[in-house]
Amino acid sequence: MARSLCPGAWLRKPYYLQCDKYKTGVIDGPACNSLCVTESLYFGKCLSTKPNNQMYLGIWDNLPGVVKCQMEQALHPDFGTELEPRKEIVLFDKPTRGTTVQKFKEMVYSLFKAKLGDQGNLSELVNLILTVADGDKDGQVSLGEAKSAWALLQLNEFLLMVILQDKEHTPKLMGFCGDLYVMESIEYTSLYGISLPWVIELFIPSGFRRSMDQLFTPSWPRKAKIAIGLLEFVEDVFHGPYGNFLMCDTSAKNLGYNDKYDLKMVDMRKIVPETNLKELIKDRHCESDLDCVYGTDCRTSCDQSTMKCTSEVIQPNLAKACQLLKDYLLLGAPSEIREELEKQLYSCIALKVTANQMEMEHSLILNNLKTLLWKKISYTNDS
Repeated sequence: MARSLCPGAWLRKPYYLQCDKYKTGVIDGPACNSLCVTESLYFGKCLSTKPNNQMYLGIWDNLPGVVKCQMEQALHPDFGTELEPRKEIVLFDKPTRGTTVQKFKEMVYSLFKAKLGDQGNLSELVNLILTVADGDKDGQVSLGEAKSAWALLQLNEFLLMVILQDKEHTPKLMGFCGDLYVMESIEYTSLYGISLPWVIELFIPSGFRRSMDQLFTPSWPRKAKIAIGLLEFVEDVFHGPYGNFLMCDTSAKNLGYNDKYDLKMVDMRKIVPETNLKELIKDRHCESDLDCVYGTDCRTSCDQSTMKCTSEVIQPNLAKACQLLKDYLLLGAPSEIREELEKQLYSCIALKVTANQMEMEHSLILNNLKTLLWKKISYTNDS
């Protein structure tokens, strides 16, 4: 079995499940042999805050990475229905033996149509998925590889990593085994450069935590470069090649950066396809707007005449990103740009999805912010 640098009860369950399935031929993938046979995939520091969504720093064949495995259906999912339901008793049950490659492609196409809407280029994405699923690169997708791919495609983060695989701020997929997957290492796994064990986080008052965050931040030019990376990521998921994705948990713990201060997404599980979210939330029973929230940041309104949630998310991704960046960028900002920076950030935060010409205003505000920051750091060592 894979060896751990910090063994614990949480750690044993994920790879025992994967290896049992691998050894019986149910699943396959490029990480399976290293995980279950050669033991060259190591688990290190636990980054998880919940036992059903496990994330570890790891080492795979001497290369650093992040290992993730979602264990089971959440006990208290949002809206009463999880966007990514996981039950071990049915995991890896599709496709069944005898399924042809063409039938599997049709299954994947139907899944994408439900998640992403009727995009014109879904067939291209299906072919891309088959390339990823062919873990041993032998030109064929085995049943075990197909079962692994199907399980992974239920996870929004995995789908987004494939869609944005060529984008700078999306972690690269290194490999998978069943629904356990390994992505590239991220040197700093918090926007503020400090992360604490979740047990300690429980006992830290929010005000003191904010003070700690501000104390452990990079220099302002480096913060500006990280912020530009977040704005670029917002562009990546806003009306991308396969539709719009909504950022439903825009918090510092989900963002990191590398040793060059390039932003890297740490956790994208709450970045969901707009079509998928609208279908889930519409017509949900509600008493107030508080009942119409997915994650922490995707909010719609409660129609009091029908007592149902509307489907239109109120705040766009860019406004949520700017809300996160406001304190991050204004603290220590150079005096000559602070006033203009503050003005632009507040204009950004005020963006609404329903505003007239929202897309044009979105692009203008985003480009103005990036230009302001780049001009200030372009001649420094941090650019």
